[in-house]
Amino acid sequence: MQEILQYLFSGITNGAIYAVIAVGFSMLYNSTELINFAHGEFVMLGGLGIVTLWGGSLLPLPAAFVLTVIGVAFVGFLLERVALRKVSRSQPIVLVIITIGASIFLRGIGMLIWGKDAHAIPSFTKLSPMDVFGAKLMPQSILILAIVLLVVVGLHLFYRKTLTGKAMQACAINEKAAWLSGIPSDQMVLLAFFLSAGIGAIAGIIIAPITMCGYDMGILLGLKGFCAAMLGGLGSLWGSLVGGLLLGISESLGVGYVSSSLKDAIAFLVLLLILYIRPTGILGIKEAKRF
Repeated sequence: MQEILQYLFSGITNGAIYAVIAVGFSMLYNSTELINFAHGEFVMLGGLGIVTLWGGSLLPLPAAFVLTVIGVAFVGFLLERVALRKVSRSQPIVLVIITIGASIFLRGIGMLIWGKDAHAIPSFTKLSPMDVFGAKLMPQSILILAIVLLVVVGLHLFYRKTLTGKAMQACAINEKAAWLSGIPSDQMVLLAFFLSAGIGAIAGIIIAPITMCGYDMGILLGLKGFCAAMLGGLGSLWGSLVGGLLLGISESLGVGYVSSSLKDAIAFLVLLLILYIRPTGILGIKEAKRF
């Protein structure tokens, strides 16, 4: 029991991080139907940003947290405004290739600013680990899960209760019809990139105290976040949460009971399995189309 609980606690912590990354993918897809493969680099910028602003003792944690999120969100703003908005051929494959190029560019910028060495910061809280039936539960894990739940609930309410959220969804469903209805579709897309990049920064911030942060950390985290989004159902916020937690727990149990060498492969094995059994994901909705 003690061993299983320890693996579950570890899996839930990692899964919550994958979930908030997946939320960024789903949130942008839900608003623009675009998959941004530079999203992992927003996570990297968030992690290294908090390392510099708080780990370097430049600012207190709340101020560093807010400033990092706003700064990375502004990078997302610039990506949409400078790289994507100027494209005359706006086919999805062209936009996806641009996001891949942006990923490589941001990774290079990260290497120039922070170097190739990995960076670490202490935990956000100095509370002692809690003992749960012999297993150790870190306060940082509880904080991570609470932040992820706040992000998911906040976005859910934003989409359901605000006109702006509903307008963003309308643009994703039919951009031309939304524009004819008076919705500024360009501004909605810009806002979606801004929010998605900010969510990626939050993921980077909460992961910084429990792992080493480097310029290349976004590659694998971005892929696992995408796997979590596909597992739960791309475009579903709650599906992203479920997919992230399932992926994290699967990884933890696989490492504990099978082999640690399979840790990174488990995400892709789960993705292949869910695509074969249910391509829309666990909570995804199958679309009916007339051909």
